[in-house]
Amino acid sequence: MTHPTLVRRDGDRPRLLDLYACAGGAAMGYHRAGFDVTGVDIAPRPNYPFPLIQGDALDVLAGLIGSGEIERYTFVHTSPPCQAACALTVGTNLSQGWGRSHVDLVAPTRELLDATGLPYVIEQPNGRAKIRKDLTLCGEMFRLGVIRHRNFELGGWSIEQPAHVPHRGRVRGWRHGRFYDGPDVAAYGNGGGKPTIPELQNAMGITWTDVREELTEAIPPAYTQHIGAAFLAATLLEVAA
Repeated sequence: MTHPTLVRRDGDRPRLLDLYACAGGAAMGYHRAGFDVTGVDIAPRPNYPFPLIQGDALDVLAGLIGSGEIERYTFVHTSPPCQAACALTVGTNLSQGWGRSHVDLVAPTRELLDATGLPYVIEQPNGRAKIRKDLTLCGEMFRLGVIRHRNFELGGWSIEQPAHVPHRGRVRGWRHGRFYDGPDVAAYGNGGGKPTIPELQNAMGITWTDVREELTEAIPPAYTQHIGAAFLAATLLEVAA
């Protein structure tokens, strides 16, 4: 079942709010699916390919709810910073006493999302983030050059889970002093056999930024194009029923 909210449109395209926008990997997928996207990020993001509001995502969302402007939107995507619960933070870094503490923004983000009354997505990588894993996507499902598993909590709507496609081979790079070759590149960090910027752009399907940090933090647009297209198709069917 989808959320009963009718699709709100500016012109021919429904509006989507993209919180914690970074360089716009998620945004581009939703745009390709048929949305008019506005991003929000606390940092300046000159490479973001759509209109961007610079500010704290929670403050901006609270302001939109309070003013009623949130009603101009059909859907909200969020990718709260994941460092507090990602596999590296709670695994290797914790065991070695490395790193620092991180604020977990998932719960306060969800609280505000529920207050909007809109259907939404909360995206997180594999780790211990406290989200429902309503949907898990992998680069192999879209024949990308990265594995990049991502989990999605879906608020107010649902989508069918695609079958997980077996990985074609190892992720290229050094592991414990040995170099492994393979069809996929490691979309994180630097060194250790990590891909060049052009390799990373090609593997992720992202061409509008050449900033390594933005590329390694991004969601491949194929993921959110799949999500956005499924949401719009289901919603239009519901409206027609």
